[in-house]
Amino acid sequence: LDKVPAQFGRSVPVPGLVDMATPAFVEPGPRVADREADQQKDLRRDAFWYRRTFQIDGPAPAAARLKIGKAMFGTRVYLNGQLLGDHAPSFTPGYFDARAALKSGTNTLIVRVGADRDAISGLAESAHDGEKVRYIPGIFDSVELKLSGTPQILNVQVAPKIEEQAASVHVWLRYTGMPVPEKLHVTIRETSTRQTAGEADIEVPSPTDGNEQTAMMQIHIRHCRLWSPEDPFLYEIEVRGSADSFKTRFGMRSFRFDPSTGRAMLNGRPYYLRGSNVTLYRFFEDPQR
Repeated sequence: LDKVPAQFGRSVPVPGLVDMATPAFVEPGPRVADREADQQKDLRRDAFWYRRTFQIDGPAPAAARLKIGKAMFGTRVYLNGQLLGDHAPSFTPGYFDARAALKSGTNTLIVRVGADRDAISGLAESAHDGEKVRYIPGIFDSVELKLSGTPQILNVQVAPKIEEQAASVHVWLRYTGMPVPEKLHVTIRETSTRQTAGEADIEVPSPTDGNEQTAMMQIHIRHCRLWSPEDPFLYEIEVRGSADSFKTRFGMRSFRFDPSTGRAMLNGRPYYLRGSNVTLYRFFEDPQR
């Protein structure tokens, strides 16, 4: 768990699991002896290590944030020999501040994941499932390195207000160095037609405590078209600041349960749910996943 390998003799897809490596490992994520047992140890190994090199052209930017979407079981990250941190949960993203370790030219990223559920025992939920026989580790979501100036847009959340035909937009910013006031321009477009459905500007004061700030605004959406399974219409929102931009998609819809009837309500009307859930992680052991 604590010693970086001297050689990396295999390749593996990301997203993916370690049983997809070439050449293959001997039984990664071995079959459990007892499906109901909480403990599950791979007797051959403690960890798997990933290495990736990448280039930075020109000077390193003011902000660099590494995101590992999801990885099992437990994530430790090194960049150019510097420890960026640990993330124990297997089913939520891990974020790492990479700015101090990033350099111009060639960079080497090392990511360690635990070989078994025991690697995060007592630290996070390890996804015990009495119907599974194998728990195969790996980085099974995207890995992204986001580079920008300052302030960096960390996240954008859109809350539809269908009665008002508007979207409530919440933006999170992080500053590097001396914070200054910021101006954001927000554009909402129809994803399919690229037509602009709404725009707004907002002045964001510099944070007075710490290096993070939030901003909120409400934007009217012209010719608002509601989302439903029969008409899955989407919008794209772009938030642009002086040194960074952020895009994501959303649908104009509301969903709740009526407390008097117990019925599901989509966009204010009863909507009967059809189908069932899919236990996705249970099927990770299927060779045809």
